[in-house]
Amino acid sequence: MRRLRGKAVLAGLVALAILGGGVGAALRSAPGTQGGALTDRAGATLEVRGFNTASNSKNAPDGMPKLTEADVEREHVDYGTNTVRFLISWRMVEPEPGRYDTAYLDRVETMVGWYAKRGYSVMLDMHQDVYSQFGDPPLGGNGAPAWAVHTDGLPWKPNPEMWELGYLEPAVMRAWDHFWNTTGEHPELMEHYAGAWGAVARHFADVPGVYAYDLMNEPYGGTLQGPQFESGPLTRLYQLSANAIRQADPDTWICVSPQAMGTNWGTPSGLGRVTDPRPGDPRIAYCPHLYPLMLDLGSGYNGSSRAQIDTTVDLWRGNALRTAHRLGDVPIILDEFGLDTTQDGALDYVRLVLRTTDDMGAGWIYWSSDPGSWGPYEEDGRIRNLVDVLGASAPKP
Repeated sequence: MRRLRGKAVLAGLVALAILGGGVGAALRSAPGTQGGALTDRAGATLEVRGFNTASNSKNAPDGMPKLTEADVEREHVDYGTNTVRFLISWRMVEPEPGRYDTAYLDRVETMVGWYAKRGYSVMLDMHQDVYSQFGDPPLGGNGAPAWAVHTDGLPWKPNPEMWELGYLEPAVMRAWDHFWNTTGEHPELMEHYAGAWGAVARHFADVPGVYAYDLMNEPYGGTLQGPQFESGPLTRLYQLSANAIRQADPDTWICVSPQAMGTNWGTPSGLGRVTDPRPGDPRIAYCPHLYPLMLDLGSGYNGSSRAQIDTTVDLWRGNALRTAHRLGDVPIILDEFGLDTTQDGALDYVRLVLRTTDDMGAGWIYWSSDPGSWGPYEEDGRIRNLVDVLGASAPKP
């Protein structure tokens, strides 16, 4: 969730209210560090640091990022990253019900190979924002294929300055309610989603470099919110998807993410425990995001907002550790955080997040590798100020 204004304050208050017991949970003690260790298939510990790649793939006709092998090499040399969260989409994996696009998966595999050649660990992220770009009218987001969008003729109004508020539009809410089968009319949609993950796992089970599957980016419950959503349909979807993945791939890590609304701002998660059907120790990781509300509203990391953001990060840390402990002492990967680094104090905020994840024993993946004010390079290709804190030679925060 990036750059909210106006109504976002109300949305934040609603999120805080519906996450029952949030204040009490935030005040209880948390483990000092995550319980589990993230390891590769050979058992070596993985230190996760990298970029998301890439936002520009979300609505691309071929579903692929604007990326060359030379771009991967340059990032590797300039920043010393060892991980990438590579965005894929349900619309591309399953363009028609039950038909999986192997040509698309082959294209993804080619780019995965560019990273693997340089020793990267690759996370495949089934990405969505505002559910889908399709619908009648089109929902303006990305993720779900057209055949999985059911809006029942409800309206949708674009808001170009506040894209996240699209989640509150009636058509988007109804599409999500049908996906989670809150309406009782489309029980097949979650089954299809899990089946798409099964297809991805069959393709990538033996592909070098792939270490994790991130099951859904920033889930949203429609009219069902808070612990009722997270412990109910969201946990069921994750279990369905884990079961489908394990039929083909027993080893790759499975990342489960909380509801974005609220948890991105430091509130507790009600996510339920997912059972890993693989033989041996489970390979489930907890992969929350961090976007303090003050930064989402456009404040820099300075003045009075600095203290509020510090408090948010501290609450986020405690709640992330508590959730990971409740899920079975699983590893934590902060697989999205970031901001416009032209803002006052931005690099100090990035240092704070790196210090926090280091203290937790958690991995981090920055949003994103796209060029511009949030990314590692300018639009014209010049290296940006992030190298001073994210580069491998940067001083340790």
